[in-house]
Amino acid sequence: MVDDIAKAQLADLMDSVRSGVREIARVQRERARLTATGHGAGRRVEVTVDADGAVIETRLAPEADELSRQELAAAVTAAAQDAAAKVRRRSRELMAALEPQHARMPKLSEFVPGMPDVQDLVPQPPEPPTTPPRERDSATGRGRAPAFTEVVPWEHGTRARGGADVHDPGW
Repeated sequence: MVDDIAKAQLADLMDSVRSGVREIARVQRERARLTATGHGAGRRVEVTVDADGAVIETRLAPEADELSRQELAAAVTAAAQDAAAKVRRRSRELMAALEPQHARMPKLSEFVPGMPDVQDLVPQPPEPPTTPPRERDSATGRGRAPAFTEVVPWEHGTRARGGADVHDPGW
């Protein structure tokens, strides 16, 4: 009798898992079809990105030739960032639709007491910066030579205390 109940529970669990996997696959297909368009320089620049934020189309309005090279570059960057933000937002909305089903799934700790749930162990990735690398390096101090503070003066070309000079043939 207990075996029959356990088998039925396992069968229900497997049905839930299969249903969840089908739903995840459906959401992944829907997400793969996502595109978003962003604009810059008063809509003189239009950039469209795919679901991963890769630029798939860039359009310039006839008035775009009024922009300097720097203004045009900044407008393309702003439009691409705007489009990428839109597609990320839509991707999060699609994934949020899976939350109710995910919440109904039993956790590993329900089967193995004391076992942490894998989902709780996975760290959230940090948001990538949208500033150009040269601006990030100057803001964080990376890219510069290190500054040493506790330095012992050393006269080059002299012998080490009590030791041989590295240029000596016997060294």
